[in-house]
Amino acid sequence: MPDAADPVRHTHRPPAGPALADALTAEQAYLAAARSHLARMRERTLGLAVQGGDPVSAEYLAATLHRRARSLVDDPSTALFFGRTDHAGGERWYVGRRHVTDAHGDPVVVDWRADVSRAFYRASRAEPMDVVRRRRFGVEAGRITAYEDEHLTDSDEPETRSAILTREIERPRVGPMRDIVATIQPEQDEIVRADAGTTVCVQGAPGTGKTAVGLHRAAWLLYAYRAKLARSGVLVVGPNRAFLDYVGAVLPSLGEISVRHTTVEDLVVGEAARSAEFDGVRQVRPGVIAARGADPMERAVLKGDARMATVLHRAVWAHLRDPQAALALPRGSRTWRLPAYQVREMVEELRSRGVRYAAAREMLARRLAHAILVLMEEAGDSPDDRVQDAVARSREVRRCVDAVWPALDPRGVLFRLFTDVDFLVGCAAGVLDDDEQAVLLWDPPPGSRTSARWSPADVVLLDELADLLRRTPSLGHVVLDEAQDLSPMQLRAVGRRCATGAATVLGDIAQGTTPWATPSWTQALAHLGHPEAHVEVLDRGFRVPASVIAVAARLLPVIAPGMSAPTSVRNDPGSLELVAVPSATRLWPAVRAAVRTALVDEGSVGVIVPDGWVPRAARSLADAGLVHAVLGSASVRAGSALKEPGRDEPDDVVPPRVSVVPATTAKGLEYDRVVVVEPAQIADDEPDVRTGLRRLYVVLTRAVSGLAIVHARPLPGPLADV
Repeated sequence: MPDAADPVRHTHRPPAGPALADALTAEQAYLAAARSHLARMRERTLGLAVQGGDPVSAEYLAATLHRRARSLVDDPSTALFFGRTDHAGGERWYVGRRHVTDAHGDPVVVDWRADVSRAFYRASRAEPMDVVRRRRFGVEAGRITAYEDEHLTDSDEPETRSAILTREIERPRVGPMRDIVATIQPEQDEIVRADAGTTVCVQGAPGTGKTAVGLHRAAWLLYAYRAKLARSGVLVVGPNRAFLDYVGAVLPSLGEISVRHTTVEDLVVGEAARSAEFDGVRQVRPGVIAARGADPMERAVLKGDARMATVLHRAVWAHLRDPQAALALPRGSRTWRLPAYQVREMVEELRSRGVRYAAAREMLARRLAHAILVLMEEAGDSPDDRVQDAVARSREVRRCVDAVWPALDPRGVLFRLFTDVDFLVGCAAGVLDDDEQAVLLWDPPPGSRTSARWSPADVVLLDELADLLRRTPSLGHVVLDEAQDLSPMQLRAVGRRCATGAATVLGDIAQGTTPWATPSWTQALAHLGHPEAHVEVLDRGFRVPASVIAVAARLLPVIAPGMSAPTSVRNDPGSLELVAVPSATRLWPAVRAAVRTALVDEGSVGVIVPDGWVPRAARSLADAGLVHAVLGSASVRAGSALKEPGRDEPDDVVPPRVSVVPATTAKGLEYDRVVVVEPAQIADDEPDVRTGLRRLYVVLTRAVSGLAIVHARPLPGPLADV
């Protein structure tokens, strides 16, 4: 690439005075030129005309050009590149969020995902990867305002922590999660660029960037394996809608707009509904089977147990019946007969092949028809394929199939399992004990399967049944975040979506806050169907400051014995304030004061409260005139300019800096400053002490710069002497 900035320097001394100004001016000029080239690329794309071909192909090509034009829109708030590598052979590469070429097709900016960009993230003095200088750029409002050089071949240059890198990590944040392409660390880059066929499990402590790594891995895979994954699809599965809203802008900011985001609940609801009645004429709209009921904790835990997979498998195949009579098919002047033993042999052969129940049922009809055609041929007839199809669809063959291999739907099977005592005993014998079987039975049972109020755990079981009947299509790659919170049956449901693909599994055992949270990644990956997955540990904390980690880590010996706290790599220890008030009546004035203090500095403020206290917290802030949003709700209080959902919003709408966050929704989110209200109540809201303290661990580690804990009750045990 042509040099557009200062020449390569082999000394650790930065340019000073005019030299510094000249180098910065040259880099600013290079950025302006790159923007000009990007604009030319977009104009050229918009100028392309779709000609010839059939209408469908023309429409597809037009949509492709439209997406490409969208990806070439310049964002004036960011720079097109954030770094540069100068190599020993004279090559120079500017690394950015997307590629930019000049009029001759030569690279002006290379995509951060390109192989040539790998050195920007991984080169070191120990292994320079042919890089003599790495330059990072400081950017403000889309303009280069500073740069910082590392001379990797200069042994005299002292190693220091990058100020630009630190400033980017600690930059105040309001609104959705940002990409981290400018700050990816070597250990993160290795995970991001793992081969497409490799399932990677990332055990990451709070603030280690595991969610960002997973999302950037999806973007890299779509870049490196575009043809394959564009067909098979990439899916991101998160813990809740608030989390998906928070991370939903990352992939589009990297130019990837085709990745679907969903929760486990929404994923299985749609699939169970789609498969609910495949054997009848009626089409079932995705999303029909919704969770309208709720289970007591004991029942929900049991329904999520991996043993339920065996019970359901038995429940499906228990419907097969032994053929009792010969198949007699009148055709013309003759009646063709298949003896019962021959039908039985076909059933047993299909049963032993491991074919899905519904597919095998369809195959049985064709097998019976073929056997009758053989009899016709032996008698001197010459039947063709049309005759075989007609025989397979005949009333006699359909009756035979119905008699020995009845049509099933997931809801009918599960309804019978939970209402028919004898059927449940037969399916659960040796798997569930008598007390567990009694827990599963409905008392009183609903009138019918259509009137049943299915619980969230039931819908996961329906998804398992749907897969036993017809195989669930597999995607090319699934990114699963907060995986430690999923039950074995939920993990199986996600695993079905990547049965022939791979997955990126993200989580933290210490942050498991469900009664069925996994005790180890070995077990979780086995339930997911990828026991061979490679487990990577991220323990360098980039988000959570040291003072906050020190407090939260007091909980680890109780909630995750043997697990070490993340190591903060930031120079700024952050701020920590404990505000103890003498009574509950003084609590909310103290909360409002803590919010006002937090608002003095730039960035977002999360007010994390016990779930049942959200309305009270919102009223308290509104009464004080503090503009805020309520996470998980459409409401924005105290005169915010945000409009209601469904209405057109202006492009310059800025979300309020303050958010009221239910404690159970906080996982995966981050705020510059966090105010935690009444930790003891947050812990007490959970079903047991360990889960309560794990929830508190999650809540305490959401802060990027400062944490204030406001409480009237004594702090929970491990925090009592803070």
